Amino acid sequence: MKSLITVLAAAAAAFAAQASFAQDGPVTVGTVAGSDVDMLEKAVEVAAKDGLSVEIREFSDYGQLNPALAAGDIDLNSFQHVPFLESYLKDHADGLVAIGSTYISPIGFFSKKIKSLDELKKGDTVVIPNDPSNGGRALLLLQAAGKIKLKPEAGITPTPFDVTENVLELKLVEVDAAQTFASMEDAAAAAINNNYAQDAGLNPLKDSIYLEDKNSRYVNVIVARAADKDNPRYLQFVKAYQSKEVADFILEKFGGATIPAFEYAK
Repeated sequence: MKSLITVLAAAAAAFAAQASFAQDGPVTVGTVAGSDVDMLEKAVEVAAKDGLSVEIREFSDYGQLNPALAAGDIDLNSFQHVPFLESYLKDHADGLVAIGSTYISPIGFFSKKIKSLDELKKGDTVVIPNDPSNGGRALLLLQAAGKIKLKPEAGITPTPFDVTENVLELKLVEVDAAQTFASMEDAAAAAINNNYAQDAGLNPLKDSIYLEDKNSRYVNVIVARAADKDNPRYLQFVKAYQSKEVADFILEKFGGATIPAFEYAK
C-alpha cells in the first residue's frame, strides 16, 4: 500500500509539474529579421518535440534587443556575438549573460568596383558598420589585410581614431550596419555583416573580396538575464538549438557561410 501511495504521489507531482510548465507560457526569444529567424525557427521545432513552447519576437532595430531583455519584455535574445555583448555591458549594468553559443558568421568586405583589397587606391572610401563591435571587427580585418595599422591598446573595439598608419589615406566611413550594402554603390569596398550580406543575396564565401577567418572569436550567443542563467526552460531551449537537427539545417541552408558554433552528435 505504501508503495502504491508513493507511486501515486510521484505521478501527481509529475502531473503538477507538467501543468505548471504549461501555465508558464512560451519562452520568448527576441531577434532581428533575417537569417537569425530561420535558425531560431528550426530550434523552436526541435524544442517543441520535447514539449517546450517557444515564441520568436522580431525587432526591426537590434539596438532594442538587450534593453528589452533587461526590462523583462522578452526571456532571451539571440542576435549578437560575444564582443558585441561585452561592449554593450561596458556601458549598461543590465546583468545580461550568454548561456549558449549558436553560430559564427564571418564578416567580409564586398565591392562592386574591385576584386581584392589589394586593388584599393589612394583616397578610396571604405565603409564599415558604425557600432563599436562590428566597426572594430571590420577595422581589425582591414588591418589583417595589411591596409591599416591600429593602436594595440584599442583591443577588439577600435575606431577610426585608433588608426596609426593609413598609407593609402583610405577614407573610413561609418554607416548603420543595415546600410552597408547600399553604400557599395559609392564606396570602393564595404564591410557587411553576414546576415545583411545574405539578405542582399550575397554569399560571403563566394562574393566577398576579403573574409574573416572561420576560427573567429566572434561567436553568436543566446543571452539571458543573469538571474535566469540557470532557468531549466531556457537551458532546454539552448539544448534544442545546439542539436544535430539545427546544425544540419545551418550547414545546408547557408552552405558553410554560417557555421554551427557548438558541439553536436554527428
